[in-house]
Amino acid sequence: MRAIPGVAQAETRVVASASLELPGFDEPATATVVSVPAGAQPDLNRLHLRTGRLPTADDEALVSEGFAEVHRLVPGDELGMVISGNRETVRVVGIALSPEFTYAIRPGDLMPDDAHFGVFWMTRDGLEAAFDMEGAFNDLSVRLSPGAVEEEVIAAVDQLLEPYGGIDAYGRDRQVSHRFLSEEIKQLRSTAIAVPSIFLGVAAFLLSVVLSRLIATQRQQIGTLKALGRSNLEIGWHYASFVGLIVLAGLMGGVGLGFLMGSAFTRIYVQYYRFPFLVLETGLGALFVAALLAFGAAALGVGGSVRRAVKLAPAEAMRPEPPASFKPTTLERVGLGRLVSVPGRMVLRSLERRPLRSALTVLGIAAGVAVVVAGSYSGHALVFLVEFQFGLVQREDLAVSFVDPEPIGALYEIEALPGVHQAEPYRAVATVLRSDQRTYRTPLTGMAPRASLRRVVSDDGQVVTLPPEGVILSRQLARILKVRPGDTLVVEVLEGRRPTRTVRVSGLVDDLVGVSAYMRLDALNALLEEGRVISGAWLEVDPAAEQQLFERLRERPGVAGVTLRSAALESFQRTMEESLGVFNAVLNLLAAIIAAGVVYNAARVALAERERELATLRVIGYTRPEVFRIVVEELAVQVLLAIPIGFVVGRAFALALSAALTSDLFRLPAVLDRASYVSAALVVLASAAAVAGIVWRWMTRLELVSVLKTRE
Repeated sequence: MRAIPGVAQAETRVVASASLELPGFDEPATATVVSVPAGAQPDLNRLHLRTGRLPTADDEALVSEGFAEVHRLVPGDELGMVISGNRETVRVVGIALSPEFTYAIRPGDLMPDDAHFGVFWMTRDGLEAAFDMEGAFNDLSVRLSPGAVEEEVIAAVDQLLEPYGGIDAYGRDRQVSHRFLSEEIKQLRSTAIAVPSIFLGVAAFLLSVVLSRLIATQRQQIGTLKALGRSNLEIGWHYASFVGLIVLAGLMGGVGLGFLMGSAFTRIYVQYYRFPFLVLETGLGALFVAALLAFGAAALGVGGSVRRAVKLAPAEAMRPEPPASFKPTTLERVGLGRLVSVPGRMVLRSLERRPLRSALTVLGIAAGVAVVVAGSYSGHALVFLVEFQFGLVQREDLAVSFVDPEPIGALYEIEALPGVHQAEPYRAVATVLRSDQRTYRTPLTGMAPRASLRRVVSDDGQVVTLPPEGVILSRQLARILKVRPGDTLVVEVLEGRRPTRTVRVSGLVDDLVGVSAYMRLDALNALLEEGRVISGAWLEVDPAAEQQLFERLRERPGVAGVTLRSAALESFQRTMEESLGVFNAVLNLLAAIIAAGVVYNAARVALAERERELATLRVIGYTRPEVFRIVVEELAVQVLLAIPIGFVVGRAFALALSAALTSDLFRLPAVLDRASYVSAALVVLASAAAVAGIVWRWMTRLELVSVLKTRE
């Protein structure tokens, strides 16, 4: 092995699974046991000791930190370990971390479950004796020389180990912890592009609306300043500085909020990704990029408005803005004007005679609705994902896996155990699926044709019936391999006699967790020419008999592990909620602030533009409530028009977020239930109600004489 070109260092070891017996913990727990030299660090994948020392005796072990924390294990504690059917008492001598298990999950799981799974490190001699592997190994770690070509080394290692049963060497990119961490970083990177793009785009649009209407109300002041000798540059700089101060305030708040979010995410990563330490560092480069994006978005949004202010000629600007065209509204022209009161016709005429202003206001409020809809998306999508995966797909109470494939008779034996109501078999085979030059390593799962405890379900809730022949692929896997129904895949089996077969793609399924390949159990057995063989079973059990069943399963040497669906559900929910909880909270907060700000700005600018008109109405006899009604009804019409538009735009934002959050591990569908839309509408309506209160307060303070004085 060390003679292979490109191999700088190679280290062999023994890696196996074991069942655990923990004092005061009745549920099944399993461990991956890894060999280390007695009293010494391994050459590769060196351990970081939190407490204690390295094991020196055969009955001593280091324990992974997450598992030790949950079960409060400390050096000196003892626990039972069932290895190859034999029960041994193991003494904990230390707590450790490993770069290989920064994301410690049980084989086949997607989320850490420190209560039911841990990693143990024991002496090489002890594990060799326990698994009857004296002088042998079943796991190999290799460090490459500088400049080595990974693919060539992998091919040479596979060729060397094939006669000994070696199973598909792989690079770091397929190592479990590295892959999960890389997917998380990739997802964060996508989110860091999608979410700011949405919010900055909305903010730029709102700045454009606010500034354009502000400039329209200050035409005469602009003309006066120009007539007094102020240059175009000074006028432009004034408005640019005004926007710059707004952006600067937002930038400062955003940087502070970013640090808070970063700290929260760091705490979460420390919990789920086990590093010796994890420190949040934000360099000046990140702050510069944030500032550049913020000011750049603002410049794009307000550039046109500032340009129009600069181009205003003094003589034109000092004249009052030409009155808008007063004419009957569309409703009046079709003969329905009598159905609307006089104040109502005033509202409709105001909206129609300034269509651009009205449209921009409606679009601005719609943008606020849209960001609230998008902000609630990930939370609702997470609830849907959990209900889908654990309500429609994984319906079993227990999943039992075997050390080695067993004849179908093992299913009948398990079915006869106390408390088992129903048992369904499955066969999981490690494979490499190949289409032309594209490959993907994934288990090929064989299931009973009428399985009810574990099913293949599409994201629309439809149960997929497995065909008598051929394979059903996750649509995500089909995209990776670039295949479609009717195409042929090469299946390279990585266990047993390691045959290579071809199989037709019979269909695709839009599942939400992992990337999978499914066949009927009998078809998979026939494909492998192995007889009726299974890898485990899914069980429906009597809760009252669970403890007795756990003990009976623990006694069976052929059982590699037992997974509780309830524990998997709890782990999945906890991980997803904590990892997305901070993101959801901040997104919802920002969305609500933007929505409220949009409505307030729309009303505030409208008041500034129509101050004289409203004062005139008061002078000619309109009461304060009547004038208030005109203003509020105009705002209400704009809000009601904006809400459905915001729903449509919000769904588009949700689709963008769904694409950003898609990975090989899970996919959050673009689902928005009624609550998403109702909450968005309520936020905007509540903002409108609050603004109505501000309008009324303004009405009570309106000084009619000063407002009606000639401004020219």
